Amino acid sequence: MSSEAPAALHYDRRRLLIASCVALVATAMTFSIRGDTLKAFGLDFQLTHEQEGYISLLGMWGFPIAILLVGPLCDTIGMGLLLRLAAVGHVAGVILTILSPSLGFPALLLANLVFGLSNGTVEAVINPLVATMYRDEKSAKLNLLHAFWPGGLIIGGLFAFAVNVAMSLPATPVAGPMTSLSWKIKWAAIAICAVVYLFLTIGQEFPHTERVEQGVSNKDMVQSAMVPGFLLLMFCMCLTAITELGPDQWVGSVLTDTVKIQGILFLVYTSGLMFVLRIFAGKFIHALSPVGMLTAAAAISALGLFALSYSFTAGTAFLAATVFGLGKAFFWPTMLGVANERYPRTGALGLAMMGAAGMIAAGLAGPGMGRIYDKGTMAAITDPDARAAVVVGDKVDAKKAGDVAAAAKAGDPKAARIADHLANANKQGAALSFRYVAVLPLAVFLIFGLMLLGMSKQGGYQAVGIEETETPGGEL
Repeated sequence: MSSEAPAALHYDRRRLLIASCVALVATAMTFSIRGDTLKAFGLDFQLTHEQEGYISLLGMWGFPIAILLVGPLCDTIGMGLLLRLAAVGHVAGVILTILSPSLGFPALLLANLVFGLSNGTVEAVINPLVATMYRDEKSAKLNLLHAFWPGGLIIGGLFAFAVNVAMSLPATPVAGPMTSLSWKIKWAAIAICAVVYLFLTIGQEFPHTERVEQGVSNKDMVQSAMVPGFLLLMFCMCLTAITELGPDQWVGSVLTDTVKIQGILFLVYTSGLMFVLRIFAGKFIHALSPVGMLTAAAAISALGLFALSYSFTAGTAFLAATVFGLGKAFFWPTMLGVANERYPRTGALGLAMMGAAGMIAAGLAGPGMGRIYDKGTMAAITDPDARAAVVVGDKVDAKKAGDVAAAAKAGDPKAARIADHLANANKQGAALSFRYVAVLPLAVFLIFGLMLLGMSKQGGYQAVGIEETETPGGEL
């Protein structure tokens, strides 16, 4: 690429910001609706918790595949075309999901991969787009943009809850045609958002990325992304992404088992906290600095997750979810902001690498948490009758567990005793999955705490201009 900067384009900054926000709403809805419908998928396709985790994994891993491929393309084929392709992908994912019962479980996995690819394309475009349009306030504007991540979680969660209420579905889903219809309706809502942000981008000019506008070469971009300081930020992105997104994918299922209410409402509640906090993130950034804010967020997140893993009543779960929501609110956008402010010459590639690293790590958390969930449940099934009734090999057979629940509901006293024992085992396994994840933000706290101390000795946190050359060692 030539180092000569291209001519500036004229674009509607406000309209493009709105389109970016709506696209992020669609992306977030795939997460909250997936979390809400995991148990329904398990019933329709007869899945274990680990298999349910692979649904999340495909949705997560499609994201980094797309973001790594699409990120560099922002500089070549343009951000406008890519964002429109993401909208088409979201619609295609909805169609494939709805058709998956007749096509089989592999089709459901493929649909979640398509969603992941579309979500990754959105993330690959909107971050450099907003960083370019608001280059003097990147951390604040990226937090504002990413307020619509929890905004989308809220919209998806409330819509899912409204469908359950309208169809008179219980908090714990049971197999049947109404449950199958409900999850199809929930996923169809994502297509509406996709059409909206597609319409907002039609006929609009998009800016060149900041790196291209400033004439920074591809070689310089790659070299800037390979320094130790930037790679350390990528590692921290992995830890914060697992902390934020891993539990989000399981909170609906886990809290249904632990406190017997619709866990999607906790996701909506914590997402509401995130939305408000990110809207006003600029004030926190000014008071604490981005690195100071990340240090505090890590400590609060660890406390919230540990508390959630010991919460077996609605009241304690509500308090623990509040603490966790306060902690995780700033992780993703502030990590992106710090990376682009400290290493602006990494451009769209750097933002893509950060997002991909986070999603790969969070994708591993899906089946990982599911495996812990299953093993914890099995360890807690100590009643011989319960083991004989529902355990096949080293796992709980979903069909046999459903038969026991049906017999218990019909008044069989032995089945009722077994069902109660299984419910308690599920509660213990579910809580254990949160407890393991809670260790990760403690590591983040230590890393960012040391960074904060180092920066205080150098006069505090400072953003680096793209015209400046980062230090050879890549120090933060």
